[in-house]
Amino acid sequence: MSGMILVYRYRVKSLNGLLNKQSRACNFVWNYCNDRQKDALRFGRRWHTGFDLNKLTAGSSKELGLHSGTVNAVCEQYAKSRSQKKRPYLRYRGKKSLGWVPFKGRDLKREGDAFRFVGNTFRIFHSRALPEGKTKDGSNFSRDSRGNWFLNIVIDVACATETRQPLKGVGIDLGLKDFATLSTGEKIGAQRIYRGAEAALAVAQRAGKKKRVKTIHAQIGNRRNDFHHKLSTRIVREFDYIAVGNVNAAGLAKTSMAKSVLDAGWSSFRTQLAYKAVKHGAWFEEVNEAFSSQVCSDCGALPDSRPRSIADLGIRNWVCSDCGCAHDRDVNAAKNILKKFGSRAGHGTPAVGIPVL
Repeated sequence: MSGMILVYRYRVKSLNGLLNKQSRACNFVWNYCNDRQKDALRFGRRWHTGFDLNKLTAGSSKELGLHSGTVNAVCEQYAKSRSQKKRPYLRYRGKKSLGWVPFKGRDLKREGDAFRFVGNTFRIFHSRALPEGKTKDGSNFSRDSRGNWFLNIVIDVACATETRQPLKGVGIDLGLKDFATLSTGEKIGAQRIYRGAEAALAVAQRAGKKKRVKTIHAQIGNRRNDFHHKLSTRIVREFDYIAVGNVNAAGLAKTSMAKSVLDAGWSSFRTQLAYKAVKHGAWFEEVNEAFSSQVCSDCGALPDSRPRSIADLGIRNWVCSDCGCAHDRDVNAAKNILKKFGSRAGHGTPAVGIPVL
């Protein structure tokens, strides 16, 4: 049975002062790596890899008050982040940076409902059981904007179920007025969580209450995450294969719709659907949603009566001039997204039912 990588997050309720101190030391290591990278640029030398930075910081752990594995993890993450972002150097970490203490997976030991790390026992709020599995590198302690510390454990766990037979499927069209429209005809209304908190947020910002502002932002994030988790869990349990449109959230976040797009959190929802589908043995695929709202899901034609481009966004219902079928724009799109579901689910090629694409 294949395994999967999951992150289990627990709130830490002890030794926060120690973590604050260690996070400042981690920032020092990060900034040292940044300085050495700038030296390499200045003198035309080869750019530093994680291995190079590990050699440069060797023997510093005792003086810094950090475990050697933590120093290595900071160096390796710096090199990885610089490579991923394709930048010659990165930003320095300072007082405004959120606290972060990475470590090697092998250095964390379970101790009942607590965890042992470098001679210290960290008690946590045991919100859910941690499954058996190998703790991977990439695990870390992290601090949020309100100063709370969390233990993030990256763990390799076995999938609990066999892959299901693809008997019942659903297509999902993501939107703004309705957060999601299912091919079954069900519509899940947009929560507009940030919009609902804007008035309280504005009052707190004008009054200069920084702590209150951080609390409101945290509540917004928690409510949105809770909504995504509950909806994605329900969908994965109800359907054997799930197709979602690949709406470009990052692109739309640069338009006048930015606030509503970010409030919806499409990318986070799709990520949750993807890993939960694997965990529960369901099928999941993101499909190209081009023309999904214009093609007739009944006859597969591109009729002259279809809504076209941005100019016709206000048209929510239309009738196919070829076959006479009446469509709700979003439900029609969701049905076409389902029809585009990949052939691996045993339901034909992505273009089945849509011959014009």
